[in-house]
Amino acid sequence: QVQLVESGGGLVQAGGSLRLSCAASGRTFSNYAMGWFRQAPGEEREFVAGVSSAGGTTNYADSVKGRFTISRDNAKNTVYLQMNSLKPEDTAVYYCAADQFPVARRAVPWWDYWGQGTQVTVSS
Repeated sequence: QVQLVESGGGLVQAGGSLRLSCAASGRTFSNYAMGWFRQAPGEEREFVAGVSSAGGTTNYADSVKGRFTISRDNAKNTVYLQMNSLKPEDTAVYYCAADQFPVARRAVPWWDYWGQGTQVTVSS
């Protein structure tokens, strides 16, 4: 089992920044690809960003490319999502996820473990 706890969400004005963190415990953190997903009210959960188990490969949804950056610190068992130039359409609950596959995959069903989510609200 892997336990994931997100933090760092909140209310921010459009154009602002937030940094989300996800602390992992349980199994060996460096064995898992890590990802961030989000879900807005009435919408399906969608992939935002992913990082490979070793941290060398990242991928992003087109909607956040150039604005968001995912990173991980395997020594601290933590993955981060730096979000800049936030837009109202970024408003959602953001979830951290872990996948036993070494490279982050985009499809929700592939992911093995999920955090409880943190709310991000961007006002216009």
